[in-house]
Amino acid sequence: MQGFVRESPINEDETPENPIRRFIISPQIFNVIKAALMDTEIEELPTDYDRGLDFWATKTTKGGYSDYSTSKWARKETELTNEERAAIDTNGLFNLNDFLPKKPGETELNVIQQMFEASVDGQAYDPELFSQYYRPPGLQYSGPTADARPAATAAPVAAPVAEASTDTGWQEPSTAPTPAPAPAAPAEGEVSTKTSDILAMIKQRKGA
Repeated sequence: MQGFVRESPINEDETPENPIRRFIISPQIFNVIKAALMDTEIEELPTDYDRGLDFWATKTTKGGYSDYSTSKWARKETELTNEERAAIDTNGLFNLNDFLPKKPGETELNVIQQMFEASVDGQAYDPELFSQYYRPPGLQYSGPTADARPAATAAPVAAPVAEASTDTGWQEPSTAPTPAPAPAAPAEGEVSTKTSDILAMIKQRKGA
């Protein structure tokens, strides 16, 4: 989302030349914002230039985690100032679509499937196979990737896939994995949520 910061407890060393800010909104704050946008009793949109509402983002803690549930819209309408209107005229509003992350294509979806199946099989993350596409936060890796390895020494697929893409450097293994034994059924009225049971059920479906 985008907007102006009218008041903030954060002391900035430098303020940007363009006062229109872009915000990454958490789901908790988004639900508060959405509720007001969908409220039929509000005559004007909270984003209206003349009769809009300020939004107060309030951060507290709950159970050791950040909590924004007390954030709210102001009750009193406030119009944009002359300076804020001039900033919009001068800089224009952002096209927020330009900042959305890239959507995964066929190759990326194939890689996601392989990483998932390797994880289900209990295999560790393989940076040579996957770091070209996905890297865990904090991973430092500068070794070869799947596309950079010589063909004669290319590693086999970490896990079988239903369809192999020709541009990822992976190949179909010659033998299928042995299906894992089915987990014991939970007692009546009880749903098993153990990670080991869930993984065993997934492996059983893969071997079916």
